Amino acid sequence: MSRAERITWQAVQDQVRQRISQRQWKPGQQIPHEADLAREFGCARATVNRALRGLADAGLLERRRKAGTRVALNPVRRAEFSIPLIREEIEAKGQRFGFRVLRREMRLPPPELQARLQIDGAQPILYLQTLYTADSQPYLFETRWINTLAVPSAAAAEFATLSPNEWLVREVAFDGGDFTFSAIAATAQEARMLGCKIGEGLLVLDRTTRHGADMITSVRLVFHRGYRMHTRI
Repeated sequence: MSRAERITWQAVQDQVRQRISQRQWKPGQQIPHEADLAREFGCARATVNRALRGLADAGLLERRRKAGTRVALNPVRRAEFSIPLIREEIEAKGQRFGFRVLRREMRLPPPELQARLQIDGAQPILYLQTLYTADSQPYLFETRWINTLAVPSAAAAEFATLSPNEWLVREVAFDGGDFTFSAIAATAQEARMLGCKIGEGLLVLDRTTRHGADMITSVRLVFHRGYRMHTRI
């Protein structure tokens, strides 16, 4: 194996990132051409191209056809957000995990959900309400729709030992989706489920996930009073 074959795009990316952070290449400055960087690092030009594309996607570089690549004037700071299993999140805090499915039925989704899941509303899909607990105290109230047209096995899943959250993670791969964070005033139902007062402020995460062209699930997670979410940039 030649030295060029041993240099990975991740290694090139680390070198470029370091030069940017140490201001060897300043904001707005044009960086060397790919061919020049490939010679310097001793790798294929395609390796450099992949490294730079990744940094452009991360907001550190600006790439324009025929104009070269520059360090971004205002680099975008992107937060890294992982989707932990609810069980793992609770157990990581040293608490005992529990859940119970409160409601389960096949029902027609409302029009806005049909549009979100990109399905024809003429056929019912699986609707679930689940309460998750930590040391027997309310932790999270989940309302979930599962597109059983894309995941037929969900219709027969018992969710006795695996929560809907964990069952989907294990059974169905997903490769994209979207998140919306918001704060709401607790409704009567949410106050009853989460042991808080009506009108109290709660954190909500609405999430839709997909696999390829198929929309898999749409879920609303309403967290207990005082819940804090941590991420990093």
